[in-house]
Amino acid sequence: MHILDEAPPAPGGLIITIDGPAGAGKSTIARRLAARLNLLNIDSGAMYRAVALWALRSGVSLDDEPRLEELARRAEIRLEREPERILLNGEDVTEAIRAPEISEAASRISTFPGVRRALVEQQRRLGWAGGVVMEGRDIGSVVFPDAPLKIYLDASLPVRAQRRLAELRQKGLAVSYEDVERQMRERDRRDSTRADSPLICPPGAVVVDSTHLSPQEVEEAIVNLVERLRARGKEVSP
Repeated sequence: MHILDEAPPAPGGLIITIDGPAGAGKSTIARRLAARLNLLNIDSGAMYRAVALWALRSGVSLDDEPRLEELARRAEIRLEREPERILLNGEDVTEAIRAPEISEAASRISTFPGVRRALVEQQRRLGWAGGVVMEGRDIGSVVFPDAPLKIYLDASLPVRAQRRLAELRQKGLAVSYEDVERQMRERDRRDSTRADSPLICPPGAVVVDSTHLSPQEVEEAIVNLVERLRARGKEVSP
């Protein structure tokens, strides 16, 4: 069954979805919003990375969709809040899943409908009670299309590549801008053209372009939307 044909559960509280391409600042903004608004931060990309890490460690081919779907369904992924950690089958993999090769592997396995179905089910269970900020590439379009506040966070490719380059070099990795931009361009292509749950701006989402904005400015813009949402009691419009 196509993921879009599955009926999403009705959330029980405030859900803020943040979608957008790699390097737009989704993780940074989601963490800041969660801390400020006392919400749980759910990084959906970390879940794909966790499955990718398990696959590589287990010697599973990144082209073997049935085995990858099996891993995705068997994976026990837990997101802890304080301190913020990601546990895979009881192991803290917070740092391990941030390696460039894991991000690349995660991008590849995320194109498989079976893997996406398995993780979408987990994401919906995590967000069932509400009170979450969830970020990814299909959160507002597929996982929670009826979320009261959907954000599409974007930025120009050169700015996104420069941000990712700085992040990788801060971790001591010797990478070039050209390589980072090339990988990001390919990931954009893969994310936006996959058959199931491609990266799109979700219907009804508020577009925030972070190209010329600081994280604090992006945070303030979204907090203002949350305040308007709470004041109205339902819809948020750009």
